[in-house]
Amino acid sequence: MKHHPFPLKAVAALFALSGGAMAANEAVEPMDTVVVSATRVGHTVFDMPAAIDVLDTERIRDGQARVNASEALAAVPGLVAQNRQNYAQDLQISSRGFGARSAFGVRGVHLIADGIPASMPDGQGQAATFNLDMAERIEVLRGPFSAIYGNHSGGVIQLFTREGEGAPSIETSVSAGSYGSRKADVNAQGKQAGIGYVLDASRFETDGYRAHSAATRDQAYAKLTLTPLDNAKLSITANALRQDDTQDALGVTWATYQRDPRAGEIDTTDTQNPKRTLADRYNTRKSIDHQQAGASWEQRFGEDLLRVTAYGGNRSVIQYQAFSKAFQAPVTHSGGVVDFDRDFYGTDLNWLHVAQLAGGKLSTTVGLEYGRSSDDRTGYENFVGNVFGIKGALRRDEQDTVTNLDPYVQTEWETGAWMLSAGLRHSSVKISVDDRFLSNGNDSGSLDYRHTTPVLGVLYKVTPALNVYASAARGFETPTLNELFYSGTAGGFNFRLQPAQSTHLETGVKARLGDDTRINAAMFQVRTRDELVVDSSSGGRTSYRNAGRTLRQGLELSLDSAWRYGLSTRVALTSLRAVYDQGFGAVLKGSRLPGVPNANAYGELAWKDSAGHFGAALEAVASSKIYAEDANTDQPAPGYGVLNARVNASQQWTGWRFKQFIRVNNLLDKQYVGSLIVGDTNKRYYEAAPGRNWLLGLSAQYQF
Repeated sequence: MKHHPFPLKAVAALFALSGGAMAANEAVEPMDTVVVSATRVGHTVFDMPAAIDVLDTERIRDGQARVNASEALAAVPGLVAQNRQNYAQDLQISSRGFGARSAFGVRGVHLIADGIPASMPDGQGQAATFNLDMAERIEVLRGPFSAIYGNHSGGVIQLFTREGEGAPSIETSVSAGSYGSRKADVNAQGKQAGIGYVLDASRFETDGYRAHSAATRDQAYAKLTLTPLDNAKLSITANALRQDDTQDALGVTWATYQRDPRAGEIDTTDTQNPKRTLADRYNTRKSIDHQQAGASWEQRFGEDLLRVTAYGGNRSVIQYQAFSKAFQAPVTHSGGVVDFDRDFYGTDLNWLHVAQLAGGKLSTTVGLEYGRSSDDRTGYENFVGNVFGIKGALRRDEQDTVTNLDPYVQTEWETGAWMLSAGLRHSSVKISVDDRFLSNGNDSGSLDYRHTTPVLGVLYKVTPALNVYASAARGFETPTLNELFYSGTAGGFNFRLQPAQSTHLETGVKARLGDDTRINAAMFQVRTRDELVVDSSSGGRTSYRNAGRTLRQGLELSLDSAWRYGLSTRVALTSLRAVYDQGFGAVLKGSRLPGVPNANAYGELAWKDSAGHFGAALEAVASSKIYAEDANTDQPAPGYGVLNARVNASQQWTGWRFKQFIRVNNLLDKQYVGSLIVGDTNKRYYEAAPGRNWLLGLSAQYQF
């Protein structure tokens, strides 16, 4: 198989294509969007002492299936967002290397939707709960200011949905593409009698690119906004996600990947059917039923603002894993079926006070955040007799509870060309286990993690078109419940794990070049001790340990430009050296962190006609090689570069608006590894990305 090195040529080609198009006349100026993620006080991205990018409605919705957040997040520097082609395990998202080792879901990166956490108190989150059909923007925060969000905040991804405005409208959209992928969505929005409303429902189905990876996902969403009092705003949201029997393709070895990227790993122990895969024999699959609701109240008192947010929900999961009878034989093993029912709720109360101080403006936010999740968790054998993939004998029965209580204060002072920002958060995370299955011993116990997180930043406006800043913070990551469940090969809850603690430093430049170009550049360093790493991983069961020190050093650059003739470009570049700064076991000092590329890049050349009826874009995505395990001795996923293209059109006729798009991904049909299962003991690390694939979408909206 031919390997493709990290192709910066793909990005350079975009510059070459647009290099002669510098605007001498009218150009569409890049937007300076007001964001709230870093300081909780609204500022444009240009005036924030932090690395933050905003993805607008157009980038999220137009020319996309709106199924995975990775579709839009690819354009953000410092972030790696991989579609694993496995809807049983969700996306793989990391920020500056934080979260890269997650076996499923998102950890190390804090997820928020409309002010409500999509991450649980232990730090584990699910990006699949984001409703991308109704998204207005996504704010992506990296670096020191992420730490003000507490536990597992190596980065912060916040989604904001639209609010109902104007005359009522209804919209339906359909899309279909390669590998049996299809989606239908219907939504309605408007504002009547002072109440804004947004309603949405969708179904996504796919046969899957990889063997045994079919999925069906149903989502529903509702949002109400109203002003019950003067200077007050109430927002109520509810969403639901349902996936029944989502097939789990599992990872494969390098030999299997080279033979056939779409194939599953053969079960060599199945003598009766030597060609049957592990996924087929054990019918690996996961069912998810998630629903939650929340409310947010904002009340203004002059320039001061009171915010109160409360939420609650339930998540039920049953997962069938690929464990053999022999693997489940030890009395301490919890079986091959995971079954839990989770109730969760929380609240965030904060007060923003604005005052004048020493000739400048002082804005101070004082708040208290509380969250709680409680799991009724059981485990079962995944066989009865010689039949696998069904629920067998009980092997686990426990209640797992996680709570966090975090008081915080954040303040900023602006005067003249200076902005000073500081914050302090004290996080208390408590984890308790009540073991009710005592025939294999009592695993009951508790852990109490506490950490104080300071943040400090300064921004100086050198000129109206040039800002420079520096920031620093201390952050931490507790082990998630899934990282605590197993203790090496012996089984049992791992009460020995300690939180990882990190020191973040960052300096950056933000510049406007004329009216049509924006540049954001950041240089950063993160030192971490007690890094949580994979101890052993096999068949979907992973245990963790604390390693020594790690070091992350890197550069990020984003460049947005508008040109003449409706052309625009975006470039996002990341260089990251993420290594173990202290050896442990067979891992040498200087070994690279698994799951983290040394470099990745995104480039886009887009065009719109002056009336906004037609558009097209060419995208380049590239990554360097990625190691799959700590010692860096096994075959890494080779570097790759792919090109994507999209074309879209829209028409207006009386009260109707129609849109169409066609997208072709991986135009040159490159074969590459899309994501890795870090540290798998059986070396089944590799999850292949699709070859050339297409997607066609149509929508119709009527406004009454």
